[in-house]
Amino acid sequence: MNGSLQKVAVPVIAIVVFLVLWEALVQLNGWPDYVMASPSDLPTAYANFWELFLIGSWQTLWRTIAGLALAVVVGVLIGMVMGFSRIMRDALYPLLVGFNAIPKATLVPVLALLFIGQHNFNTVMMAFLISFFPIAVSVGIGLSTLEPEYRDILRSLGASRVTIFRKIALPKTLPEFFGALKVAVTLAFIGTNLVEIVSPHGRGLGALFLSAQTNSNYPLMFAVLIALAVLGIALYYAVIFLERTFAGWAEQQST
Repeated sequence: MNGSLQKVAVPVIAIVVFLVLWEALVQLNGWPDYVMASPSDLPTAYANFWELFLIGSWQTLWRTIAGLALAVVVGVLIGMVMGFSRIMRDALYPLLVGFNAIPKATLVPVLALLFIGQHNFNTVMMAFLISFFPIAVSVGIGLSTLEPEYRDILRSLGASRVTIFRKIALPKTLPEFFGALKVAVTLAFIGTNLVEIVSPHGRGLGALFLSAQTNSNYPLMFAVLIALAVLGIALYYAVIFLERTFAGWAEQQST
């Protein structure tokens, strides 16, 4: 099996095995669909509510991507500050760790009170707040471990910090950045759905999940969870594509 085929076949086989085991678990235990829905229950839910799935998936996806994009910008800027300044690194790390330790579900009502009625803004902000931390830390660590000899040589040649970052530091931190971005993708989805469920406003897959829960439609609830997983996987592989485009050299060096 060649490399390209293996990269496609192995994840597909893993997903199929997972679905078969899930189906077998439900059937062997004789669980009704109001206890545990099985994969065979999901096609009916998708067929009956396909329009709501399309609308909700788009609403969840674009707000997640917007929050993730904001997390990338802010996370990289904070990481640059911490990476180039030991004082700022010592000052910001405790604040970032303390903020990240706060359960994000407790921030949902805070945002709802601060920005009443701004549902899209609140959702994007929560996706941002929950996903920028790994990006900032990875960039900060990558820059702080940059060899001082490179900095001294470039500074002696008159290079500014921006030039040093663009020519040396940025390429060096790309592997760490994309590694953190893969984590941030899943966190951004969690932030989006927190707002959609905890502070419902009738939008996104989180709202569809809440509606299914209210109406005790358990196959629909599980169908929403699988739809969220599919969106997360799709965005994860989009990050992998970007990683291979801009930092493929790192993977080649490790093989």
